[in-house]
Amino acid sequence: MNGLHAWGTRRGFALGVLYVLLIAICGGATARGAEKQKTLVFFGDSLTAGYGLADPGAEAYPALIRRKIEEAHLPWRVVNAGLSGETSAGGLRRVSWVLRQPTDIFVLELGANDGLRGFDPGVIRANLQGIIDRVRAAHPAARIVVAGMRMPPNMGEGYNRAFTAVYPALAEKNGAALIPFLLAGVGGVADLNQGDGMHPTALGDVRVAENVWAVIRPLLGAPPHRSP
Repeated sequence: MNGLHAWGTRRGFALGVLYVLLIAICGGATARGAEKQKTLVFFGDSLTAGYGLADPGAEAYPALIRRKIEEAHLPWRVVNAGLSGETSAGGLRRVSWVLRQPTDIFVLELGANDGLRGFDPGVIRANLQGIIDRVRAAHPAARIVVAGMRMPPNMGEGYNRAFTAVYPALAEKNGAALIPFLLAGVGGVADLNQGDGMHPTALGDVRVAENVWAVIRPLLGAPPHRSP
């Protein structure tokens, strides 16, 4: 009995060690898999939030980017941190809360609401720079993408020129990637905009997603696009 008990004890101990090793191996593999997943954050206003769309969670351009990522089997999760009505000053106030999560690519889409209200482009630029500075402080290795915006003609040529120049200047100063104009091919096209003439329809957001994808695709590690 003592010998059998000792054998059983040794066997139980060995099985216990094997079980622990298996847990460690599987747990390590899971942890490594989780570590490989990176986070893409879209930080913006109603254009990012998907204002006026029937299903922003599926139709807004960040959701369309997420779909492209899934189709390409890339290890990225997408966070839509868009807030309708947001200004550059409002974004500066709330960005620290958003940055509590891991952030590997940060797409900055703000300033349109400031511009439509005629705010000083210098103040807009300072606020956006403040947001970028906070991203750098919280996540030094994160890549920044600046989404360029433009104003409608009624804001005046001089104001439009100063406003438009904010975005390439920010991108150059911070070594950020630049989407030259987020609404390229959409702004001013009636069929691609909702009744207010400012927010894209679901079809318009498809075009916006293409504008964004062209810039962020290489940052995500996606293979280059090849024409059929």
